[in-house]
Amino acid sequence: QVQLVESGGGLVQAGGSLRLSCEASGRVFGITFMGWYRQAPGEERELVAGIRTDGSGNYADSVTGRFTISRDKDTVYLQMNSLKVEDTAVYYCFAYMYQYYWGQGTQVTVSS
Repeated sequence: QVQLVESGGGLVQAGGSLRLSCEASGRVFGITFMGWYRQAPGEERELVAGIRTDGSGNYADSVTGRFTISRDKDTVYLQMNSLKVEDTAVYYCFAYMYQYYWGQGTQVTVSS
């Protein structure tokens, strides 16, 4: 089992920045992929960014150039710059080890 604890969400004006953190605990040795999904009201959950154990990552087209994902041991970070109103969503941390594990979600609200 893997447990994920997120922090760093909040309210920010458009153009501002936030950093999300997600710390994994439990059976973390086998995690091969970590990152963030988000879900806006009435929308499907979408992959925002993910990072593999070799450091390679991928981003949604909508956040490329604005968001940066990084990982330090068992913690993954999402630096979000130049935030837009359309980035407003609940952000969910995930870890993949034979199955997906999910955090509880953290609200990010970007005001105009």
